[in-house]
Parts: sequence; structure tokens; C-alpha cells
Amino acid sequence: MTEHETHQNAGHDTPQDADRGTRDETRQDDGAQVSTGKENGASETAIPELVIISGMSGAGRSTAAKCLEDLGWFVVDNLPPALIPTMVELGARSQGNVARIAVVVDVRGRRFFDNLRESLADLDTRGVTRRIVFLESSEEALVRRFESVRRPHPLQGDGRIVDGIAAERELLRELRGDADLVIDTSSLNVHELRAKMDAQFTGDEEPELRATVMSFGFKYGLPVDADLVVDMRFLPNPHWVPELSPFTGRHEEVAAYVFNQPGAKEFLDRYAELLRLIAAGYRREGKRYVTIAVGCTGGKHRSVAMSEKLAARLVAEGVETVVVHRDMGRE
Repeated sequence: MTEHETHQNAGHDTPQDADRGTRDETRQDDGAQVSTGKENGASETAIPELVIISGMSGAGRSTAAKCLEDLGWFVVDNLPPALIPTMVELGARSQGNVARIAVVVDVRGRRFFDNLRESLADLDTRGVTRRIVFLESSEEALVRRFESVRRPHPLQGDGRIVDGIAAERELLRELRGDADLVIDTSSLNVHELRAKMDAQFTGDEEPELRATVMSFGFKYGLPVDADLVVDMRFLPNPHWVPELSPFTGRHEEVAAYVFNQPGAKEFLDRYAELLRLIAAGYRREGKRYVTIAVGCTGGKHRSVAMSEKLAARLVAEGVETVVVHRDMGRE
């Protein structure tokens, strides 16, 4: 993607919300009592924030982990999933020295990866709120990255790289569906991926909900990390107006043309209302990130203008919002 906010080849892998409140209970784990609240005047023990980084081999997991490490997170790479609850316990015993933990989990763990679902259930039982960041990429991009470093895919065995990619994608399908944040790195470079991670994890306090509003062109393909997709091609295309064609939807003249068309303002009002309902539901379900993809033919005029207006509505609703114009300037 050539995104004006964040987007080309994410770094090659060789191939991450915890409530800071207290809980008035004591747990027995591995023969040791771990206090997670106040008991008999004991001091508070904070459960660390936990982020699990996973995704496709070659999609940028190591880069994402390094970014969080630079932001002060305690990062463990390729930790067997069965040990994640133990790592959280160790962090809780650190007297605040390990307040944020990021764990990279992937298929390099082989048979250990099968324990991930059990470990996530264990964390939920203990009241640990965790986030999953999933790094995604297209088959073409992944093949290109593996070939450039002349390394086999960890699951290809005696087959081809594409066979390993297909096997891994199937293995990770359920985890991807559970992810709080999916980042498509097909056309992100290292710096752009780091910028996207920084945008999501920088700050002292986590907002209730973060949104990315992304304009795109259908002729360049759907964004694979989109949670919601809307189509602006029901509006007349400014591309066919000679005096508007050279400009983008960020220009006042183009935006005025788009929103003077029948149905444009009505769509904005109704979709903003729908997003208000969706955002409330996401908060109730603990989902903290949403990507809204707004498309038109080329991703230059209608989708850009609508994305800017939708983002402004979300900000007015208290949603921290980033606007990304994926294909603007691509033609």
C-alpha cells in the first residue's frame, strides 16, 4: 500500500489491555500464592498489560516486537504459549518493574502452538485482559520476502514456499479471527509498520476505542485488514469533471462537489449513526481497534472526501481516529 499515513515491504521476520485495577483475591499457582489485590494491609500488585503478537511468518512480527521493546515493553520472542500465564505471574511479582509484557507467538513453536487456546482461556479465567496483534500479508509479498532472504518457510517442508504459507494461514485462521488488531503489511516498509505500531501503543492511557478510517480504490483491491467496508461509487465521480480531476477529496472544491450530490450528506449522517452503535458494541465486547475502509474507483476523490468527514464525526464522538489514504496519489 502507498498510504499517506502509514503504508511497503514490512521488515522481514526471521520468521499486545490489561486493567490496572486491583482484584480482591489470592490465587494459588505452581505452589506459590500470588496476591492481585489488597489483603491484610498488603500492598497492591498490578497485573501487567499483555499483548500477544502473532501472524504470518515474514509479515513483520519481529519488527512489531522491536517497536514495543523500544516503547518500554518487556518483550519475549517465540515463547511457548503454555508459559504465557507464568510470564504474567512473574510480571505481577516484579513490584511494578515489569508493567507491560509483549509475547511473540508463532508456528516456530510447532507443537507448543497447540497450547495457545488453552493458555488464552487460562488468562481469561484469571481476569487478565489481553490484546492480540495479528500481522497479515499477501501471498505475493510473503513469497517475495522469503525469496529475497533465501530462507525456507518454516512449514513448507519438502514443498514450495506457497505450500508453507497456505498451511500457516490455515493454522492461524482462528487466531486471526480473535485478534484485536490486524495489520496488513503487504506494502508497508519497516518504518511505516513502526509508525503504525507507534500510533496504536504510544501514550500513557489507552483510549476506549481507536479507529482507522482508510480510503482506498477498488481497482487496487480491498484492504485485507478492514473490519467494515463502504462503497462510495453510488456518487458521481469527480474524475470526469475536468476542473476537479487533478485534485483530491481533501481539496475543498472536490469535497463540496461530492457532498452536494443527492444522498451524500444523508449517507454520512446515517452511517455515522450506525458507527455510533457499532462503537458502543465494540466497547462492550472489549474490541479496541476498528478499521473502516471507504472505497471508490481510484481512491482519490469520493472515498477521500467521505473518509475525512467520517473521521471528524468519530472524533466528535470521542473515538481516537487516524485517517489513512491508501491509494491517493497512486495513479
